[in-house]
Amino acid sequence: MKRPELLAPAGRFECFTAAVNAGADAIYLAGKEFGARASATNFTTEELIKALDIAHLHSKKIYLTLNTLIKQREWDRLESFLSPLYDNGLDGVIIQDVGLIEFLKANFPSLSIHASTQMTVTGSYGSALLKERGIERIVPARELSLEEIKQIKNDVDIEIEAFIHGAMCYCYSGQCLFSSFLGGRSGNRGRCAQPCRLNYTVSDNGKYVKKDEIRYPLSLKDMCTLTCIDKLIDAGIDSFKIEGRLKSPQYVAGVTSIYRKYIDMYLENEILNIDEKDLDTLSGLYIRSELSEGYYFRHNSQDMITTLNPSYNESDERINKIINDRFVKPVEKKRIMGVVTLVPGENASIILKCGQTVITAEGDIVQPAQNRPLNEEEVLRQLNKTGESYFEFDRLEAQMDNNCFMPIKALNELRRQAFDKLKEALIYGS
Repeated sequence: MKRPELLAPAGRFECFTAAVNAGADAIYLAGKEFGARASATNFTTEELIKALDIAHLHSKKIYLTLNTLIKQREWDRLESFLSPLYDNGLDGVIIQDVGLIEFLKANFPSLSIHASTQMTVTGSYGSALLKERGIERIVPARELSLEEIKQIKNDVDIEIEAFIHGAMCYCYSGQCLFSSFLGGRSGNRGRCAQPCRLNYTVSDNGKYVKKDEIRYPLSLKDMCTLTCIDKLIDAGIDSFKIEGRLKSPQYVAGVTSIYRKYIDMYLENEILNIDEKDLDTLSGLYIRSELSEGYYFRHNSQDMITTLNPSYNESDERINKIINDRFVKPVEKKRIMGVVTLVPGENASIILKCGQTVITAEGDIVQPAQNRPLNEEEVLRQLNKTGESYFEFDRLEAQMDNNCFMPIKALNELRRQAFDKLKEALIYGS
């Protein structure tokens, strides 16, 4: 049975680390430009590079959302925005603008390109055309049934990424101009004001229907596919996507951890026994009043609309605290072992081991002590100051003469070089 990727959202760095800790296989996020969630905090270039390092050290992937329609005046900024991320191993980009395809292929040839749901891919012909153009993965329109998605999988050798949880847009495949018409805030530029969540007076042939009753006829229920996740796995979908780049770290971690649990359960045992407590947890994580399975097994049903309550319920603080304590924290450092060797007249060296990966780094030449020599305790204490690095020593040994001297600055530089070399070996191979 094929293992699907579990893809979690991150609107800020705390959401990213929470997703990693909760078991996501990949995370999708945006920089400060070109993403269709402009109201999210989003990531600076420095944060994106740090996230790439952490993700790759823990065998995760990162996909960058470039899913706004690009204006002519923005093209010059796009290359400089992407270049440092590409150089640091960005795994893929999610795009809406078809005009980006040739630009990305020409300037970033090894970057995987994914078609956003806002490309409105609805069938095999569109999927095949995009594959010919260089698209490796599509996110189909959310309005497709599971059978329609399976048909694309049967007809076209292309990866499919499908939403499994989160808010649903009333407009077809997110192609909405309502926000632009009402207030000049374009959803296709990342600034949707969500007019579909407002209350409206409903009329039928010019007569008001229950005029005094507050109604929300455009507000869809949130999607939750936990009880049918086995059917989605059996359909061969490549990536399961959780919506929520505007949501809290607790939401991201809670939803991710629960889907991780049941995806793994089904893959291991081919059974799906849903604990009602987990469904209660999902309902307590900032979701609308009711849930549905989206369009996978129904089409344009009135049951998909939450007519009486469009706003989010209050989060369950007890659930939030449990999730916060478990997942909302920095990603654990990689545990390593090391041996440092200091011999007067020779270059200082250190061997680091992480799993099956072993590297050796050399530093400055060790000097014979003129006054007070370094002792082993001082050397180990200094090298164990791993600070903001991605590594933590499980065991560190020192092999050294009794007449050694090195400046503290040189010991720190030896550690920095070794950690950089180990990081490169773990991410790219030795």
